[in-house]
Amino acid sequence: MSHDERALGMDRQITRREFLDGMLVTAGAFAAAGTGTVLAETGPAPYPPALTGLRGQAQASFSLLHALRDGAFWEKARAPDATGEIYDLVVVGGGISGLTAYLYRQQAGAEARVLILENCDDFGGHARRNEFTAHNGTRIIGYGGSQSLQTPSYFSPAVKQLLRDIAVDTEKFTKYYDQDWAARHKLGPAAFFCREQFGVDRLVRIERKAAGWVPRTPLNPKARRDLIELIDAPRDYLSGRSRLEKFDILARISYAGFLTETCGYDPQLVTYFQEATEGYLGIGADGVSALDAWGDWEPGFDGMDLGDEPHRTMSASARRYLTDPDPYIFHFPDGNAGIARALVRAMIPAALKGRGMESLVVTPVDYGKLDLTGNKVRLRLAAPVVKVAHDGTPGGAGSVTVTYVAKGRLRTVQAGHVVLACWHRVIPYLTNELAPAQIEALNDQQKVPLVVANVLVRDWRSLARLGIRGFKSPAAYWHGATMDFPVSMGGYHFTRTPDDPALLSLFKVPLGERGEAPNTQSFAGRRLLMQMSFAEMEHHIRDLLGRALAGGGFDPARDIEAITINRWAHGYAREYKRPWDNFWPDGPLPITAARQSWGRIAIANADSGAYPYANCAIDQAARAVRDLLGHSPGLPAFADFPGPPRDMIGLK
Repeated sequence: MSHDERALGMDRQITRREFLDGMLVTAGAFAAAGTGTVLAETGPAPYPPALTGLRGQAQASFSLLHALRDGAFWEKARAPDATGEIYDLVVVGGGISGLTAYLYRQQAGAEARVLILENCDDFGGHARRNEFTAHNGTRIIGYGGSQSLQTPSYFSPAVKQLLRDIAVDTEKFTKYYDQDWAARHKLGPAAFFCREQFGVDRLVRIERKAAGWVPRTPLNPKARRDLIELIDAPRDYLSGRSRLEKFDILARISYAGFLTETCGYDPQLVTYFQEATEGYLGIGADGVSALDAWGDWEPGFDGMDLGDEPHRTMSASARRYLTDPDPYIFHFPDGNAGIARALVRAMIPAALKGRGMESLVVTPVDYGKLDLTGNKVRLRLAAPVVKVAHDGTPGGAGSVTVTYVAKGRLRTVQAGHVVLACWHRVIPYLTNELAPAQIEALNDQQKVPLVVANVLVRDWRSLARLGIRGFKSPAAYWHGATMDFPVSMGGYHFTRTPDDPALLSLFKVPLGERGEAPNTQSFAGRRLLMQMSFAEMEHHIRDLLGRALAGGGFDPARDIEAITINRWAHGYAREYKRPWDNFWPDGPLPITAARQSWGRIAIANADSGAYPYANCAIDQAARAVRDLLGHSPGLPAFADFPGPPRDMIGLK
C-alpha cells in the first residue's frame, strides 16, 4: 500500500462487507445446477439494512440469472423438490411493484394466500434502506437507490388510494422536510474542478449570477465568457424560427451539439455539463436532446421564447420536471424504502409493528417473521426464480408452477396466478411460452446502471467552514457529493449541528462511449460497472472527498467512519427519448407488446411503464391485477402511459 493510499485511510478498518466478484457466481450457480452437493448457502442476512460495503445488486444476487442467460444452468440442473406449497398468487420480485401484491389481496379477498419471491437478500428493489451507527451511538438512516415520491399532484387515483391505504400521507412531508435547513446554516451549492480534467483542483461555490463565480473556475477564458453568457444572458440561438420549428430542431440535436454547434460555445462547456442530465434522464449531454435539456432546466433556453408548456416529443421525465407543481420534499429518511416498508407492514404486520408514517422510520423489520408458515402473505428473500410454466396450455391451465432456488436447492410452488415483477429482460429466460414479438419488446428495456454511495462522516464541520451542502464534480469518477435530505420524523432527527455525524451521498451513472444510442451506452456501462470493485470505488470516494473538502479541513482517514455502496447494474427503467426513439410519443410503444399477460401470468414493474418512478411501479401493479382478475369496481384508475397525464401533450 502506497503512502498516498494510507493518507486516504485505505489501511483503516472501517465497517464493511464486500461480496467478492466471481466467488459467489460459481458457488451459487453450481450449488443448484450440480449433482446435489450444496457448495454455498447465501440466505438472507439477519438485518440487511445495516450491512455496509458493496450492496444493491451484489454478484450473488444475480449469478443464477446470468447462468440462465448463458445457457449453463439447466445443463446440470437436477429435478426440483416440490414444496407442496399452493398460493393464490406468486409474485416474482419483491420491489415496490411486487409488494403492491397488496392490491391483489384487496380485490381477490383478504383470505388470498400470496408468496413473494425476491432475488436479493432484502426487499424493496431499488428502494433500499441503508443504516449506520456513528461513533457516538447515533443511528443514521439513508437511501440506497429510489429516492423520493416525485410530484404527487400527478399521481393516478390508484397510486393515491394505495398510499392512503398504507397510511402514507404526502401532506405530512411539509412538516417533516426542513426546507429552510440549508439557508439557516448558510450552505450553498458548489462545483469541484479536478486537476485531471481542468489542470488544477479547485472548489468554487456557485452563486445565483454566473458572473459572480465563473471567473474563479479553471475553465479557459473563452469557456468562462461563454458560460457566463449561457447562464446570465442567453440569446435566442434559433432566431427567426417559429416556436414549433425550434421544438423540432431541439428534439433532433443533443444538448452537447446545441452548446457547441448551435450556440458556438467552447467544448469545455460540454465537459462541464456532460453528467448534468445523467442522474435524472439517464443519459449525458451527448445523448439527451436539447429539448429534454430544456425540460431538465439546463441553462441556455431562457432567451428562445419556448413558453412554459411541454412539447409532445419531450421525454416523460423532462415533461414532468418542466411542469412540476410540487416541491421536491416527499422523502423518507430511507427514500422510497419507506414505501416498501409500509407495504410490508400492511401485508405482514407481525414483521413491522406499529402504526403510522413516523414509526416506519425508527422501527426495525423483524426479518425472521417475513416467511412464516402461518402467514397469509409470505416474503421469501434470497430466492431467485428460474422458471415459470403453466400446468398445461396457457389458455386452459388451472395453475402455474414456479421454480426457484433457496439455500442452493431447486424448489417448486404452485400458484393460481403469477405476477412477474422483475426486469423485462429477465422474463424470456424464465419461460418458453412467449412469442418472438413479445420477447423482442421485452428486450428493448435496457436498464440504466447507477451507483449510490453513502458515506458516514464523524461530523460536517468541513462543509460548514466552506459554506456548502455539497458539490458537483464535472468529469470526475463520482458525479459529486451532497449531504442527505433534511428530514426528521417522529423519533428520528436529521443532523442539527456541524459537530453531529452525517451522511454524504455520492452518485455515478456509468455509461459507454459518448454519442452512442442510450441503450448501447447503458449496456456498455453495465459491463464497466461489473468490473469495478468495492476497493476501487472506495478509493475514489476517499480521494474525491479529501481533495474537494481539503479547504475545510476534511481528512478522509480521520473523518470517514463507514461506507455503503449500492451498485445497481440494472437500475433505471429505460425511458423513450428523441432523437433515438422516433415512435415516441405516438407509438406503437414497445411496452404495449412487452407487458401483455398470457394465461394466468401478468407482468408488473417500472419497465412495463418505461418510467423509472415508484408511482409507475404501483400503476403497473394495478394494471397486472386487472389483467389477472378482470374488471373490478374496487380498483381505482391507474396510469398506463409514461409520465404525467397524456392530455398534457394533446394525446387522448
